[in-house]
Amino acid sequence: MSKPTVAAQLANLIEGVLGSPPPVRLRAWDGSEAGAVDDPTAPVVIIRRRRALRRLLWNTGELGLARAFVSGDLDFEGDIADGLSRFWRLARSGNGAPRMDRAQKLDALRTALRLRAIGPNPKPPASEAVLSGGLHTRRRDRAAISHHYDLSNEFYSFLLDPQMAYSCGYWTQDAGPDYGLIDAQRDKLDLICRKLGLKPGMRLLDVGCGWASLLVHAAQHYGVHAVGVTLSAQQRDYGIERVRKAGLSDRVEIRLQDYREIPDQPFDAISSIEMGEHVGQDNYPVYAAQLHKLLRPHGRLLIQQMSRGAVGENNAPGGGAFMESYVAPDMYMRPVGETIGFLERAGNEVVDVHSLREHYVWTVRPWLDTLQDNRSEAVRMIGEEQFRIWLLYLAGAALAFEENRMGVHQILMVRPGADGRSGLPRSRAATLGADPALDRLAADVTPAEAGTAHISAREADTATTR
Repeated sequence: MSKPTVAAQLANLIEGVLGSPPPVRLRAWDGSEAGAVDDPTAPVVIIRRRRALRRLLWNTGELGLARAFVSGDLDFEGDIADGLSRFWRLARSGNGAPRMDRAQKLDALRTALRLRAIGPNPKPPASEAVLSGGLHTRRRDRAAISHHYDLSNEFYSFLLDPQMAYSCGYWTQDAGPDYGLIDAQRDKLDLICRKLGLKPGMRLLDVGCGWASLLVHAAQHYGVHAVGVTLSAQQRDYGIERVRKAGLSDRVEIRLQDYREIPDQPFDAISSIEMGEHVGQDNYPVYAAQLHKLLRPHGRLLIQQMSRGAVGENNAPGGGAFMESYVAPDMYMRPVGETIGFLERAGNEVVDVHSLREHYVWTVRPWLDTLQDNRSEAVRMIGEEQFRIWLLYLAGAALAFEENRMGVHQILMVRPGADGRSGLPRSRAATLGADPALDRLAADVTPAEAGTAHISAREADTATTR
């Protein structure tokens, strides 16, 4: 009887762990193939070097797989999102995420011995995050943000829409020739401004302002004076230059500043778009209290934030070993209900909670397509390791949102006055900016024109509630 090929031995090992044959085709370093070889649509997992198996022996589970893929010891052909989806479907059909018992670990060790893959623990890829200092101290938070956001302004310009909005879009139409990512991001920025009730002359604070997409949009279309803070030096520099080119330097200020250091309250409205995930569990009450303190009475606060499921498998607060080691170190996601509890205890009144989970699937897919379709350009900008990290990151994120393992919500709040009044309009439509009279604000109008539109909206709302 002929000796099993390398790929066949690896397929048998995977089947022992998953309880089912591999849902992808396996190609080993000797050229042999096994697994779903009869499925022409199946993605191909390529085990390029014995070192890939060695990494998995030393770090079983997600971290070992991540290190193998990022280093290039493990590779992929085809749609990576499809490959991940196949493995998740298989895991869900069993008893959740697979775990290796003692017998399976011994079997893996015997297979590695036969394949001459035994050896010392390989060094982690150079792109793996290494942070020092106490968790969520100001110095460590700056390092964690820099790890992800200071990668390259050139790369983010290549990946994102022209507005440089690096957060979930708001898709008001199906994607097509006349509506795409640019439109969805514009509609998201406009939705935030409407929910905040922005008017000319108001003072807006954006905590975690990114590359200034919301600051510029709010100043141009709503006539506000805006302050943005970020811990990313590259974001700050890009944003300042963007504001200068837009002729908004007299109305928009961008600071390299920690949210705990903002001294100049009160603000009429505050936004924080997908920044709260970086605050941490222990510091979230500090974050919520600081936002409340910075907001004037009757002012509105909007937080857009990712969440994880309250029950089930794969609900790690940091997103799992790969995310925590390579993408967003120290990130912390919790069920949305827990976040609301923190915000309410800080003195904020929750007005509306709006799920955008599926909108994130539609947002991430164009980013992933851009990356996959322009590999050589992306590698030139950020290198091979970072390209692999982003490929796995975006494919995994799209799948997590699609399968409801992660969510994202806009939470609208108000700071009540001393008398307990919210100061909100009577109409829910007016409060949430859904009044058709506000549609004019999607166009580039002057502050005076924007003010007229707001007056018209208020008059229309008053007429409906008399």
